[in-house]
Amino acid sequence: MELKIPLVEETPDFSFYEKRFKALADQKRLHLLSILCKQGPRCVCDLTEALELSQSKLSYHLKILLDADTILKEKKGTWNYYRINNEVIDHLLSEELCCLFRPAK
Repeated sequence: MELKIPLVEETPDFSFYEKRFKALADQKRLHLLSILCKQGPRCVCDLTEALELSQSKLSYHLKILLDADTILKEKKGTWNYYRINNEVIDHLLSEELCCLFRPAK
């Protein structure tokens, strides 16, 4: 007699999404991403003015987005320029993610 073990659906690794969604769960960071998306790479001096944030508060938000890989940093001379990480953002907005949270038909 053969023992049949029920198939258990494998749970996806949600840690990839968790860090990124936490980074996106803030109005200032969403505004920051919107600016970078519309205007392209920007230095901190441009962003502090546009977001009306002190440099220390902006640095805090930038670090969270950098840690979540949603933005990238490039040093040019003495300035750091920040830009959208299109690969990560495209993945977050993909059909693959949508399918994880839609009921099967």
